[in-house]
Amino acid sequence: MSRLDSNFFTRHPVDCARDLIGTEFVRGRCSGIVVETEAYAAIGDEAAHTHFRKTARDFVATKKAGAAYVYLNYGMYWLTNVLLKGEMDGFVLIRALEPKNGISLMKKRRLREKLRDLCSGPGKLTIAMDIDQRHHGKDYVSARAPFYFLPRQSEPIEIDTCKRIGISKSVELPWRFLLKDSLHVSKPKQATMHTSPASE
Repeated sequence: MSRLDSNFFTRHPVDCARDLIGTEFVRGRCSGIVVETEAYAAIGDEAAHTHFRKTARDFVATKKAGAAYVYLNYGMYWLTNVLLKGEMDGFVLIRALEPKNGISLMKKRRLREKLRDLCSGPGKLTIAMDIDQRHHGKDYVSARAPFYFLPRQSEPIEIDTCKRIGISKSVELPWRFLLKDSLHVSKPKQATMHTSPASE
């Protein structure tokens, strides 16, 4: 099956974040269905790293669409994002997965047994998928990429849209997307704006 290529990541961050829901995120023997994402704009979004980190602005300026932006959150957990270049530069934060393959290895890495505990948060999934600072600047789209996305296999799906969480600025933007009724999201939907069918 063909993986998502760089063209997928040359669109608006909101479109990419929504369309990644239901895709399969693959890293070695492990994989999971993407059930939660957040979109961030490189310009005009006070919650984005580009608003207050020169290194993030340099990353956007020098990297291509599909690059992995991996950073340490609160000095504790690595979070992984995909760089978007095109209609509007920005990032998609991968917030949660529903584990699919390599579950025993994920359990070993996470020291957890319940499926719900393995990838239900952006810091949890990087542990389960063995992603850290080594992967910053790598990409999701080349033939030798350490991780990649496979297209959705079930259509249509229903996606909930709500406000982003864990931020203090630009909180009004409804740029968080969740697979409707998924038990594997980091937190249930907040003040849902709408639920809509989606397709590739």
